Amino acid sequence: MKHIPLGRTGIEVSEICLGTMTWGSQNTEAEGHAQMDHALARGVNFWDAAEMYPVNPVKAETVGRTEEIIGTWFAKGGRDRVVLATKVTGAGHPEVRGGAPLTPAVMRAACEASLLRMQTDYIDVYQLHWPNRDVYHFRDIWTFDPRGATAAETEAHMVEILEEAAKLVAEGKIRHLALSNETVWGTAKWLHLAEKHGLPRMMTAQNEYSLLCRQFDSDWAELAHMENLPLLAFSPLATGLLTGKYAGDVTPTGSRRSLNPGLGGRITPQVFPAVAAYLGIAAAHGLDPAQMAIAFCRSRPFPCIPIIGATNLAQLDVVIGAADVTLSPEVLAEIDAAQRAHPMPF
Repeated sequence: MKHIPLGRTGIEVSEICLGTMTWGSQNTEAEGHAQMDHALARGVNFWDAAEMYPVNPVKAETVGRTEEIIGTWFAKGGRDRVVLATKVTGAGHPEVRGGAPLTPAVMRAACEASLLRMQTDYIDVYQLHWPNRDVYHFRDIWTFDPRGATAAETEAHMVEILEEAAKLVAEGKIRHLALSNETVWGTAKWLHLAEKHGLPRMMTAQNEYSLLCRQFDSDWAELAHMENLPLLAFSPLATGLLTGKYAGDVTPTGSRRSLNPGLGGRITPQVFPAVAAYLGIAAAHGLDPAQMAIAFCRSRPFPCIPIIGATNLAQLDVVIGAADVTLSPEVLAEIDAAQRAHPMPF
């Protein structure tokens, strides 16, 4: 497993990141520990969590359980071998603090609670899970309306958050600050305000990205390249659609779709023809479709680290194996043609 610089952090991480959001719902504690052991043995030292995990579904009674599972693994040793990212929940999710918006006090309390659950003294990359204001992620691109916020109030909020983050960094509780489900304007503003006021810089952005979800490919790509701000690409398999397991509109027992029939709005009339196109490319070139999808993320002209997830070790082996796959120019050209034929299928 190749290790690469994580933007401007000075940290080196595996070129694939281990996602954890099924631990405590679809996976038991023992299974989560087995995944951590296996991933680390394969060289995957970068792990991503969130205070609200596990998901499918998010429940008030399980919020924080994923971090607790990480904590019991850390208690056995190995924290120093892992680069750990987690997130503070944004506004509007009633299972976490009743949906309260992100404030400096909320961020501090959430950070300190995450540290306790994970039995660690520090978080390497602390991410804001999503902004308080409306954004276009999670299929909201179709109804996005930015008029609910103003630049002045948003900038004032950002400075308050950055000031609190500076205190958490000084206290050694977090090493770096980062974003998730942000916009280009928002990210540029965070960077500008950090530089203007001498406050912590946002180091990464975790947004959805896959063969089926390519909103990052224009202005975001330029910003990520110019600012050396890597994309941590979540759902690089489009919640399993790109593995082919739902081909023919089937729902395997125990799959994510069995728990979330619409896959968060990703099941549309357009999605299965798009999936079929990518499965066809993989088959024609003798590629595993999941490995092709992850290798595609690694091929991008901007810094990109895909976040993989699995519910068993066999799946985990397949997706980690994508690190050994390099897509040929022919495959990339066919992917480009398929994307033009099937743009934005959800």
